[in-house]
Amino acid sequence: MSPGFAARHWYRLSAVSLLLAPLGFAFSLLVRLRRAMYRRGLLRSVRLRVPVIVVGNLTVGGTGKTPLVLWLAAELRRRGMRPAILCRGYGGADAGPRAVRGSDEASRVGDEPLLLALRGGCPVWIGRDRAAAGTALLDAHPECDVILCDDGLQHYRLQRDVEIAVEDARGHGNGLLLPAGPLREPADRPVDALVKNVEPADRPVDALVRNLDASEGAKYARGAAGRAFAMRLEPRGFHFVHDPARAATAGELARARLHAVAGIGEPQRFFALLARLGLKPVCHAFPDHHDYAAADLAFENCDLVLMTEKDAVKCARYGRSDLVALRVEAVLDPAFPDFIASRLHGHASA
Repeated sequence: MSPGFAARHWYRLSAVSLLLAPLGFAFSLLVRLRRAMYRRGLLRSVRLRVPVIVVGNLTVGGTGKTPLVLWLAAELRRRGMRPAILCRGYGGADAGPRAVRGSDEASRVGDEPLLLALRGGCPVWIGRDRAAAGTALLDAHPECDVILCDDGLQHYRLQRDVEIAVEDARGHGNGLLLPAGPLREPADRPVDALVKNVEPADRPVDALVRNLDASEGAKYARGAAGRAFAMRLEPRGFHFVHDPARAATAGELARARLHAVAGIGEPQRFFALLARLGLKPVCHAFPDHHDYAAADLAFENCDLVLMTEKDAVKCARYGRSDLVALRVEAVLDPAFPDFIASRLHGHASA
């Protein structure tokens, strides 16, 4: 789905979204039927022997899940735990289960798992059946005592101890389900961590994390009985894709003829961040998880092409010396670390 289509039809009520509304209603019925099958035991969920934290969202597209997973991995390591990361491997050809290494190709394992393997500092595995992949991961790494699941809020087959839903300023868009709107499931799961011992399809999310920029965060107040938290993505410097040890400053980049590409869920957020840094590139938006071809990066009157790290792991194969990536890191509400620790307390390894 192109960024333009989403902006025109998923995040407002349009003639197209209203025309597709019956299909969204049919999709909602299928989602509720699947939930009911888990509830009645017709479909079975699997519990792993360590606590599982699922970071996901109710909508299609990127909202900041991967930076949050990286933040959680670092925070859990800081607290003496040994996390591992589990992903579906969206966009990759391998079904898994298998480990992801920094030398892998994004076309095999997916762009987000590869980025997590490069930056996460812990084992990363992929598998379309995340319950099976989680079991294989723990067999290979018995030292791991908590699993972070990047996406998977709707993967009810894997039981979880903590659910974190991430959204950005776009919220639930027009409030309709696919394909009429961006929702993957009805937005009726409350934020409430007090309900225990229920099937994954019925459990409420434990926390809502809102990915906001500085101006949005200033207006945001914590709600949902203290279980909604603000997050922002802060720039941590530019580096050349072909030589990550070679850094570049915004001042140096500003003197070059710049183009910028973004194949993420909300490309305009990346372009706005570049503007905040004083850069004025010619901007090119691509669909989320876009598989770049060499022609996509061929621009006239261009010295350097700026991109996200998620795009960089796919474009590194070209070996070009004019590609520059911007690293960002999640900054969380100061209350969030203790909140996560409190939710994990009592969920020790089985």
